[in-house]
Amino acid sequence: MALTFAERRQKWDVKLSPFGFISPYFLIFGVFGLFPLAYTAVVSLQKRNLIDAEGAQFIGFGNYEQLLFHDPYFWNSMGNTVSLWLLTTIPQILFALGIAHLLNRRLRGRMFFRMGMILPNITSVAAVTIIFAQLFGRDFGLVNWVLSWFGAGQVDWQAGTASSHTAIAAMVVWRWTGYHALIFLASMQAIPSSMYEAATLDGAKGWQQFWRITVPLLRPQIIFSTVIATTGNMRLLAEPLLFNPGTAAATGGSDRQFQTAALYLYEQGFAKYDFGYSSAIALILAVATMLVAGLSYLVTRRISTD
Repeated sequence: MALTFAERRQKWDVKLSPFGFISPYFLIFGVFGLFPLAYTAVVSLQKRNLIDAEGAQFIGFGNYEQLLFHDPYFWNSMGNTVSLWLLTTIPQILFALGIAHLLNRRLRGRMFFRMGMILPNITSVAAVTIIFAQLFGRDFGLVNWVLSWFGAGQVDWQAGTASSHTAIAAMVVWRWTGYHALIFLASMQAIPSSMYEAATLDGAKGWQQFWRITVPLLRPQIIFSTVIATTGNMRLLAEPLLFNPGTAAATGGSDRQFQTAALYLYEQGFAKYDFGYSSAIALILAVATMLVAGLSYLVTRRISTD
């Protein structure tokens, strides 16, 4: 029996409607995600000046060869990136867990503290970096003033590798810890109270309940926050760029001691106008970010499972 036009239309509507509902995402991703990625890959195979696109020359994998085998500044920036990743990701997750655990308790004015957790995240990154640069100032910084109480001398936070990484990590941790804490807090409130009551009857203390019940049940959220923190910290740009403002801001210090890979990309692309070389850096940084994020996922999953 042949289907009527209305029946055929309903049949096709059932089959095609789901694709129509999700098509806006793929259209937006194609325009703002896939096309720029493909274009970057094409440009990375060229010797191309940012302000002279007509003079581009195809050089194959020449940019990658120079970058991976003959550019010590790139490997220095990657080392700084990994160092800052370790100094920011791990403290963020640990502090966020502790803060969420405290906010999950019966505290007076806890709604005020919960709202305050998100304020650093919505603050302008430029304002945060400028303020922290003043706090870690060598001559009149508040941090050095506090350290002087304990007999420490004036630390030039921008001059050394370890000191500059510590200062930048403090900015990142302060800005993003509250964001992860709220994610953990929402998940903690979904844990049934009966599990804690049963643990109390078995003689488990508060600290034991936290590590034996809360943390294992937060495994998906810990993995999510770790991956998000990893991808964000692997492309740090604004913090090291504004930490040492001036004509040499893109170099990340006088000896490139806190120049990240994203900042090196910025230097090559927008200070030296080497668009092809910076595109190669972008692709390698994207691959490195995926590898480090995958490693973070595996390590976090292993620890939370154990």
